[in-house]
Amino acid sequence: MNDCLLKKKKMPEFVQIVDIVRRITPEIQVDEKSTPKSIIVPAASIKDICQELWQNPATYFDNLSCITGIDNDVAAGTMEVVYNLYSIPFNHHLILKVILPRENSEIDSVVSIWRGADWLERETYDMFGIKFTGHPDLRRILMPADWEGFPLRKDYQHQEYYRDVKVQY
Repeated sequence: MNDCLLKKKKMPEFVQIVDIVRRITPEIQVDEKSTPKSIIVPAASIKDICQELWQNPATYFDNLSCITGIDNDVAAGTMEVVYNLYSIPFNHHLILKVILPRENSEIDSVVSIWRGADWLERETYDMFGIKFTGHPDLRRILMPADWEGFPLRKDYQHQEYYRDVKVQY
């Protein structure tokens, strides 16, 4: 991206970013109470939305700061994937949220847009069991490969033994 162009333009207001996202899919919700304000998007559109926000010179979210999961509990029956985007030249933050069904949670990988998503998606998979379709190497990153369960799920049952060794808590 040409630095001269970036210096002349300003990041659009949140409502304008919402309009850009709405052009991709009208099925969004806005959470203006969160800090920073967030956009709740359908899982099927996450990759297209991220691609647009990254390549659009008006937004240029060139940095994916974090991806994490949220377990909304068994009673709610949902999980969330939260994307923290940052535009370095515009010094602007944006949160995208995707709500997924708790069982068989799957969403498209964004590694092809931000290479840094690789380990972030692996960590979210490892801790919550959310699968990232199209990820180049989706496997555990923090827990041993043969660990049972996903430790940050609210219904996680701690293993009593791991490889015949008592696990102390």
